[in-house]
Amino acid sequence: MEFRHPQPGYLLPLKWTDDAGLEELAKYLEQLCAHLPVLVVDGSAEERYAAHAQAFPAAVRHCRPQHPECRNGKVSGVLTGVDMAETEALIIADDDVRYTLPQLERIRTLLGDADVVRPQNYFPSPLPWHARWDTGRTLLNRAFGADYPGTLAVRTAVLRRTGGYSGDALFENLELLRTVRAAGGCEVRANDLFIARVPASTRHFLRQRVRQAYDDMAQPLRLAAELSLLPALVWGARRPRCLIVLAAAAMGTAEYGRRRDGGRQVFGPTSALWAPLWLVERALGVWVAVHWRLRGGVPYSGTRLKTAAHSVHWIRRSLGD
Repeated sequence: MEFRHPQPGYLLPLKWTDDAGLEELAKYLEQLCAHLPVLVVDGSAEERYAAHAQAFPAAVRHCRPQHPECRNGKVSGVLTGVDMAETEALIIADDDVRYTLPQLERIRTLLGDADVVRPQNYFPSPLPWHARWDTGRTLLNRAFGADYPGTLAVRTAVLRRTGGYSGDALFENLELLRTVRAAGGCEVRANDLFIARVPASTRHFLRQRVRQAYDDMAQPLRLAAELSLLPALVWGARRPRCLIVLAAAAMGTAEYGRRRDGGRQVFGPTSALWAPLWLVERALGVWVAVHWRLRGGVPYSGTRLKTAAHSVHWIRRSLGD
C-alpha cells in the first residue's frame, strides 16, 4: 500500500534511559519508512542517542529536540517535529504505539475532515496482569465518551498558527487537543480505530499510577466523581451488599465501553471484570494527587508540574481570541 498525496509524516518523540526494546522499535520504524517519512526527535543521553542513530534505519530522520526546553520534555520533541515537518499532517506516537499500514491509511482519510484525530489504543494478547488492570480504565473511559490514547494525528498548520501548545502541562495530549479546539479546529474521535500498544513494564506501570490520577486535575467533573469514590468505599465497607452493587455497576459500565464502536474486536470478554480494581486504585490515587497539588505539583523528571492541562477558555484567551 502507498499513500495518496498528500501523506502524513510520522513523529516519535523519544527519551529513553533503557534500550531494552531498541531492536524491535528499529524494525517497526523500518516498516514505516517504506510508506511515509519518519522523524525521531530524541532527547536521550548522548550514549543512548548514538546507539539509536546506529540502530535506526537510514531513512529515519533522527535529531535532537531543537525547540526551547519545556518542563514537559515530550512537548519539546513534538514542537520540534512540527517545526521540521515537510508534510501537512503528523501522526504523533509514543514509543510503544504500533500502527499497521491500513490504520495509517485510515488516519490519513480521517484527516481529510479534521484538524486532529484521536484513535483508540489497546493492548494485544497475551496481556500481563497490569495491562488487564489498565484496560479496565480504558473501558470506563469509552463508556463515558472516549479514551486518551498515546497517539494523535494533527494538521501541522493549526499548531503553527497557535505557536504550538503549552510545555508546562503534565497531560500533554489533552493540552494539544484543547489547543486545537481553542483555535477553532475540528477533533474527530475515532473510537473504532484500534491501534496496538506494547504493554509497559510492571515497574513503569506502578510509577505511573499517581501521575495518571493527577491528570484529572484538568477535568473538574471527573475529579469530583473520583474524589467521592473513597468515601463511598469506606461507607460501603460495613455493607458488603453495597460493595457488590458498586462492583457490579463498574463492571456493567465497563462492559458497555467494551461493546461500543466494535470494541469486542480487541477487548477480551473478561476485560470488564478488572474495572472495580482500577476504581479502587483511583479512589486512593486521586487523593495522593490532591496532596501533590497542594505541595506545588506532581514530581516529573526532576521538576514539578502543577498544571495538568489548561482549559479551552484559558488557551483561547492566551491566543488573543
